[in-house]
Amino acid sequence: MAVAFTFPGQGSQAVGMGKDLADAFSESRKIFEEVDDALGENLSKLIWEGPEERLTLTANAQPALMAVSLAAIRALESRGFSLKDKVAYVAGHSLGEYSALAAAGFVSVADAARLLRIRGNAMQAAVPAGEGAMAAIIGLEQADVEDACAEAAKGSVCQIANDNGGGQLVISGAKAAVELAARLCMEKGAKRALILQVSAPFHSALMAPAAEVMREALAGVTKNAPFVPVISNVSVTPSSDPDAIARRLVEQVTGRVRWRETVEWFGANGVATLYEVGAGKVLSGLARRINRDTAASAVGTPAEVEAALAALA
Repeated sequence: MAVAFTFPGQGSQAVGMGKDLADAFSESRKIFEEVDDALGENLSKLIWEGPEERLTLTANAQPALMAVSLAAIRALESRGFSLKDKVAYVAGHSLGEYSALAAAGFVSVADAARLLRIRGNAMQAAVPAGEGAMAAIIGLEQADVEDACAEAAKGSVCQIANDNGGGQLVISGAKAAVELAARLCMEKGAKRALILQVSAPFHSALMAPAAEVMREALAGVTKNAPFVPVISNVSVTPSSDPDAIARRLVEQVTGRVRWRETVEWFGANGVATLYEVGAGKVLSGLARRINRDTAASAVGTPAEVEAALAALA
């Protein structure tokens, strides 16, 4: 059975992440140095020492999480692992799609870092602070959540941003509309409706200015056909065509992260084992809830690197 690598998104960051990889593998440390050079600042110091409130800022968290994921990939490769030979597909959750693409050679690590810094800044700038919101809806059917969003929007913006699976949907849009939709979801029988502590309404139509910024930014970097097919967040289909991948990355800024469908696609296409490469274990937990037949493991520490190498030998 086939193996796929997945790459985490925002929310998985933690002060100190990746430091043990950098200490254990010189190739991993070089990734952090490369990202620092690309951004012209010591992001590594912020990743490893904090403060947490600065690391959590979207413009920092996005390239930081990519750096940790690529540090884990380089640790594997330093021990003879070949992504091209051992992994059938890669995919990432939101910003994690850039990590997946960098791992598969679509863009350089330096360009991925710069693109994610641009993406983070553009998403933050797209909507004035306090005007947007996101909420996690737990335990309600997708159709009911969509109805609540439509009822709450009334000329404003409110839509499903993430279909994370395991009974969790995230809605995004204008603050008043999201708050109303959250209340309507509770009335429709949701177990919980939690307003999230986020800085902008990600993956909603309000992010359209950021999408245009990313269209221009992606046009300005060298793009290669990835040597492992990448499953797109917005289309849930594999692609190796650089122009199509770039278009989908633009669409992703305003479009839905279809993570439940991605994990289901893996199961339907012969993937029995998922490795979450980078910080945290969020995607591993979601994978097991979406498809109980899927084996999911994290690869974010030296010990997990060794375990993965043994299992994938």
